[in-house]
Amino acid sequence: MMANTLANTCAGMKTLTVLGSTGSIGTNTLDVVRRSRHQYPVYALVAGYNVDTLAAQIAEFRPRVAVVATSDVLARLSERLLAEGLPRSAWPELAFGNAARVQVATAPEVDAVISAIVGVAGLEATYEAVRRGKRVGLANKEVLVSGGQLVMDAVREFGAELLPVDSEHNGAHQCLRAGNREQVSRLILTASGGPFRNTPKEALAFVTPEQALNHPTWRMGNRITIDCATLMNKGFEVIEACWLFDFLPSQVDVVVHPQSTVHAMIEYTDGSVLAQIAATDMRMPIQYALTYPDRSEAPVPKIDWTQARKWEFLPPDFKKFPLLQLAYRCQEAGGSATCTLNAADEIAVEAFLERRISYPAIYEIVSETLSKMPSRTPSTVGEILEIDRESRALARQLVTARTPGAVAV
Repeated sequence: MMANTLANTCAGMKTLTVLGSTGSIGTNTLDVVRRSRHQYPVYALVAGYNVDTLAAQIAEFRPRVAVVATSDVLARLSERLLAEGLPRSAWPELAFGNAARVQVATAPEVDAVISAIVGVAGLEATYEAVRRGKRVGLANKEVLVSGGQLVMDAVREFGAELLPVDSEHNGAHQCLRAGNREQVSRLILTASGGPFRNTPKEALAFVTPEQALNHPTWRMGNRITIDCATLMNKGFEVIEACWLFDFLPSQVDVVVHPQSTVHAMIEYTDGSVLAQIAATDMRMPIQYALTYPDRSEAPVPKIDWTQARKWEFLPPDFKKFPLLQLAYRCQEAGGSATCTLNAADEIAVEAFLERRISYPAIYEIVSETLSKMPSRTPSTVGEILEIDRESRALARQLVTARTPGAVAV
């Protein structure tokens, strides 16, 4: 089995497991695969609850294994496959739950794993794939925000390849190839500024979920879209960058770039700045993570340089977007602070989307949760998940205390 895997790798083939196949990153990954089927056979597709999309993916890509969240979802998937008319001989092995996610991420047949499950649900499978020395295309922020020290220690110990799929980190990875790491003075991440870039701070108390979900550049899931509106997503990216590229928080800057064409910049000690520029399409960084160190033909139209264009770069407003500053402080503090930051933010965003708290209260809930959660230094995935659970529970209590007539759960 190992010999076959090595032969595939040498021939340019990479057998894939896609964690989160029905989400935005997962569907874009499969579009890249669709263009080069012979190069990227799919071993496993892992999804949560979206059986309709997963069934269609199974019919098209014929994975050997398909994994969903629960046994109930597995039953619905079986019904859907029957309804699709897919003969049982063409069905993959069906499984559910975390153990199955780990198994398909670590299978010896698998060369590369795309980690795109939202939340800490993807942490253990990604961590174990790293421990098996796999190539991991990382699109799950929570992996490094919650467990950066643990995961990066494993990358170094087991010789895994951790290639970022987020456009900003992917851009930084490309720029860093141009020089020695010791010649780098700082990393500059770009942010679109979100829908409230020009909104006065005083008006933010009255914004609605619909307004916050109206991102000017990207189309993403609800939580990440709200995180982009608060710039919390950029704070998470600062934390990720520190782990991925071994930067101190003080060496990572954020600039607002509304056009979202320059994804990242690296400043070298001689003052030279290299920028990575690409279309705003996630298939670009996904393909890069799969083909590195080689490059393939662009999966999207290239930038037309004959068209006039204007690029702006502005400093972020930390007073209007305090969650960005809070992310810097959590990374500087170390320990479990960033894990609590992520957990509390998810609960606060959920409460905002349910209209239980105001937009500014997202920061207030997160900040208060951090002030009340004791800091620890987790050394296992289990400890990280326990800190995550405790942080969520505390954040829920704080949301309930702000919601008239609510009952604590």
